[in-house]
Parts: sequence; structure tokens; C-alpha cells
Amino acid sequence: MKKEDKTAIIEQLKVQLQDYAHFYVTNIEGLNAEQTSDLRRQCFKQEIKLLVVKNTLLKKALEGKEIDEAFFAALKGNSALMLCNTGNVPAKLIKSIKDKNKKNPDVKPALKAAFVEGQAYVGAEQLEFLCSIKSKNELIADLVALLQSPAKNVVSALQSGGSTLHGVLKTLGEKEA
Repeated sequence: MKKEDKTAIIEQLKVQLQDYAHFYVTNIEGLNAEQTSDLRRQCFKQEIKLLVVKNTLLKKALEGKEIDEAFFAALKGNSALMLCNTGNVPAKLIKSIKDKNKKNPDVKPALKAAFVEGQAYVGAEQLEFLCSIKSKNELIADLVALLQSPAKNVVSALQSGGSTLHGVLKTLGEKEA
């Protein structure tokens, strides 16, 4: 590959990495064409961009970012890049594929490393933790639910108190008659 081509690919990777908030480096070695197409379809449905990259070009594209050396050490063998704007979606996709194929522990894609919420995670053992990270929208929903909870309790207490008071007044009114 010519130096100009490599430079152009590195620049494209830099743009892609800036466009997406999170990225995962996975191993998809050994997938046949049908399995790769299926993986690409699943990624597309969940708004994940899947790119097959050369490790050296990815390292060059990541040079400006503050990433641990352990992350770069994980860039060996065949690598595919999963880019997304929701941090836990690729982890959940990888986990669902692994759960469907529990009989085969070497099923691909396999997590090599991830950069989520400004933090680097290295190794396949991080998959469970990455699945548990809540997205921004999930955190906002939790916060709204927490803020609504006291208001709902006050409203329900007032409503139940009102019906109790109404029942007492009705009973007293019927006794006098």
C-alpha cells in the first residue's frame, strides 16, 4: 500500500473516531461471508458502524488520544472496529451473540478492547462490565423517575386522603338524615 493511501486511511479513521463517542476493537477472525454479513446487519440495526482495520493504521489514528499502552497492546491479529454513540450497545450485541452460541466459547466477535465514556477497557473479561454501563438516555430516565417519585407519592396521598375524607363526610351526612 502506498504511503499516500495509508495517510488517507488514517485521516478517515481519525474523522470516524471523532464522529462517534465510543469504540470497541473486536476480533472477527474466522467468520465466513454469511456470518460477517449477519454481523454487519445486526450492527446496522443497532446503529453501530463496523470497520475492518489494520492495527498499525488504527494506532496511528489514535496517537492524539490519551489512551493507555495496554490498549495498544491489545491491537494484535485481525481487528474490527465497532463505532457507536451509545456506550453499552456493542457490548450487549457481542454478549447476545455469545449467549446464543454458549456451546462454542470461541465464537466471534470477541472483545479485545473498548474506549467508552473516556475510559479504556482491555480484555474480554470486561464485557460484563461494559454491558452494565448505562447510556446517557438510561441515566436521564432513571433521574426523571427518581424526581417524579416524591411527586407521585404526594399526589396519591392527597387523592387517597380526599376519598377518605369524602367517605367520612358522606357517612356523617347519612347518619343525621
